[in-house]
Amino acid sequence: MVDSPIYKRVTLILQGILVLGLAGAIWEQQWLNVVSITGIIIISLYPIFLAKQFHLRIPTEFQLLTIGFVFAAVFLGEVHGYYTRFWWWDIVLHASSGFLLGIIGFLLVYVLNESERIDLHMRPGFVAFFAFLFAIGMGAFWEIFEFAMDSFFGMNMQKPMFGDYSGLTDTMWDLIVDAIGGLIISVLGYGYLKTSDDGSFLERMIQRFIHTNPRLFKRR
Repeated sequence: MVDSPIYKRVTLILQGILVLGLAGAIWEQQWLNVVSITGIIIISLYPIFLAKQFHLRIPTEFQLLTIGFVFAAVFLGEVHGYYTRFWWWDIVLHASSGFLLGIIGFLLVYVLNESERIDLHMRPGFVAFFAFLFAIGMGAFWEIFEFAMDSFFGMNMQKPMFGDYSGLTDTMWDLIVDAIGGLIISVLGYGYLKTSDDGSFLERMIQRFIHTNPRLFKRR
């Protein structure tokens, strides 16, 4: 299995747009946007740093998913106001975050479960349940972050999803959408563990991760 050059090109294009956006923000002296875009660039490069730190090979699909989500959530959503331009933007982003966090949670516990170095033997149902709880937990952490930013810095991160509803209603809908995304990933992951079928994108990504990091796994 080899990394797709298409994923790499799209990732480089998104990173190039971020660099241009940073240069434009500096030129126009929009310092809040400078800080935001700099943070996006750092986050987008984090999978590469993580891979080097732990000597891992992260599939290009996952790298693209990560930078694509951060690009859409912060660069388009916050910096360019897509949350207020399009009422459905928040729904799509929170569903995507549920998917992404579910994948991270699933891969995390799957690596621990299959690693030769750690003596763990978790059932497929628990692995899937952990991925689901991980997505919800990280989604709740993000909602706390939004509340803190709005309360202490006067920002407007808790934007109502439907009309003039309160921040509490927005938070609950965000968590519900996060839970739905995490649940879908958990079901797909459970199906993979029970059948070892590679029909879904998650299952193919798992196989890619195993193939490119054989030292972490052993066959049982």
